[in-house]
Amino acid sequence: MKRNCAWMVGVLIAFAAGALAQAKTPGTTLPAAPGAVITTLTPQPGSYTEPGVAVNPKNPRQVVVVFQDNAQAAYSDDNGRTWRLAAGVTPKSYRVSGDVSTVFDNKGHAFLACIAFDKLGAFNYWAVGATRNAILLRRSLDGGKTWEPEVRTIVAQPTEPGIPFEDKPYLVADTSKQSPYDGNLYVGWTRWTLTDSQMVFSRSTDDGMTWSAPIELSAVHGLPRDDNGAVEGFDGAVAPDGTIYAVWALNDHIVMVESHDGGRTFSRTRNIVQTAPTMFAVGGMDRANGFPQIALDSRGGEKGGPIYVTWSDYRNGDVDVFCIVSKNHGRSWSAPVRVNNDPLHNGADHFFQWLAVDPVSGAVNVVFYDRREDPQRRRQIVVLARSEDGGRTFKNYAWTRDEFDPRGAFMGDYLGLAAWGNHVYGAWPVKPGPKWSTLLQVGVADFGVSSASRNNPQE
Repeated sequence: MKRNCAWMVGVLIAFAAGALAQAKTPGTTLPAAPGAVITTLTPQPGSYTEPGVAVNPKNPRQVVVVFQDNAQAAYSDDNGRTWRLAAGVTPKSYRVSGDVSTVFDNKGHAFLACIAFDKLGAFNYWAVGATRNAILLRRSLDGGKTWEPEVRTIVAQPTEPGIPFEDKPYLVADTSKQSPYDGNLYVGWTRWTLTDSQMVFSRSTDDGMTWSAPIELSAVHGLPRDDNGAVEGFDGAVAPDGTIYAVWALNDHIVMVESHDGGRTFSRTRNIVQTAPTMFAVGGMDRANGFPQIALDSRGGEKGGPIYVTWSDYRNGDVDVFCIVSKNHGRSWSAPVRVNNDPLHNGADHFFQWLAVDPVSGAVNVVFYDRREDPQRRRQIVVLARSEDGGRTFKNYAWTRDEFDPRGAFMGDYLGLAAWGNHVYGAWPVKPGPKWSTLLQVGVADFGVSSASRNNPQE
């Protein structure tokens, strides 16, 4: 978490589109992601992990990627063909910043949320000996090129005995013209205390300038350590009518709440699916997870279309990625569908999934690390799965060619994904060699958007 500079990043790896997009990738049985382009954002290895990705709904050619450490951002204004790192993103008032997420709002402004602190508490028991910590917000008015010098505080804890530690914030934006809360911003996160973990939530109605006092969403508290049994992994989605759906992991369930008043109040939590534990070790990594994501098809009238939830767990022995679907606005859910399409019980793990539903096409996209091609089940590639039949089946594509062994590196807790108009944008760390350090890459895939749409960013 020691870098903060800007420089031009060229496209380092490009995969040809057209016929090559459907060809077999060397060394893998998977077809290549159509029109794939891979860009390495960080020229020199470092501790780069936990990315987020967002597309500007006012100008979908603009894409922002955020990552740590410390909190950083990159931007593209040509559908991900070229990228620049932005300057002045890292908050300077704390020693460490990370756990980043990003959204665009209905004005086309980009936002970055992150945690900030001076030092961690005890191992996985973050409230023990916690120093001052906060959740901070940065704003960009020009698609991620420049970021305002003002740092907004969503919540802050002073250095005092027994303070909580605020962790893993995730931003959500209401950008629907049909919604009475169009323009609202929302953030949910885990609050660690000495005795438990809680899911808390805050809202902004003034373009991120001020934030409401946090309210607790979790009817049941979790355990106080950053491990199974904790309340973790907030994600949210907003329907066209402004309804907020939020999910997180608790014990062996994914739970869900709803708000119908712009985040002022929420329903009681309810279990929507039983899982195996969503935190686990995989070969060469002591810590991996499959925290849930939620997304919906915004094309289905004022309430929206199907709602999708993804996660990963080891109910099958190896870690698989799963998806469930609700076609009645969250009242009931389908049986879990396996997203990775390799054979069952082959010992290959798939993890750090992230979900994005294309608001233009309705296609369901999921990115994850995948070890099916390594006989030793230690080396991994990045796979993009896609469903065009409402989550009933998924086709898998190799988004990267080169397997890498993550041993010795901290790979973070999640990957990033966004989609718009059959363009899919993913971000992930890779470990390029034997040292502990990582590089941060961005991938773009093009699933056949027309040439007219490419020239008209509003289509």
